[in-house]
Amino acid sequence: MQIEALLVQKDLDIVLTGVRPERVEPTDWESKDRKARAVVTLALSKTVAFNIMKETTTSGMMLALSNMYEKPSAANKVFLIRELVNTRKREGNSVTEHINKLNSILARLASVGIKFEDEVQALLLLSSLLDSWSGTVTMISSSSSTSGFTFEGICDLILSEDVRRRSSSGSSSELLNVGRGRKNNRDSRSRNRNRSQSRARGDVTCWNCR
Repeated sequence: MQIEALLVQKDLDIVLTGVRPERVEPTDWESKDRKARAVVTLALSKTVAFNIMKETTTSGMMLALSNMYEKPSAANKVFLIRELVNTRKREGNSVTEHINKLNSILARLASVGIKFEDEVQALLLLSSLLDSWSGTVTMISSSSSTSGFTFEGICDLILSEDVRRRSSSGSSSELLNVGRGRKNNRDSRSRNRNRSQSRARGDVTCWNCR
């Protein structure tokens, strides 16, 4: 998808068909195809680029990449399913990053012919959250029937809850600092009052012995 977007951006996507239109001169076609092959090669890591270096056309390179990563083979399916079931939000990772990763795996599974219903995708997202989110998961599950779940809707709820948690954490820190400041002020006033009282008592003269 990203390689195709690069070729579109550089006005080289015409070579993806692999068939030269009659209106395009052979020399122009070869020039565009050579430039497109360069774009594809530079967009890949070296280990992947070496696997398609024998291809002489852009369409051939894209087909080779498709066979490597989008072919609905049993090995690819097993790899992606394993990655899906092992994906859980990690402590410290952002919620947005976790949702993007899960969405990427679901998209790759769809490219090899494995598609989940929207409700199942939403349930997979909820089950991938940390135990600290169990209260949120219970609340969402209780608020509506599972038949009304949508992946996009659950994403919105989780992102909103993440914003609320981060805001609440920031407010708690501010309140803690304010509380400490008030305590320090009280302690300071108390010390000043004690000094004043000490000074006042030091000025007292005994009526009996002077």
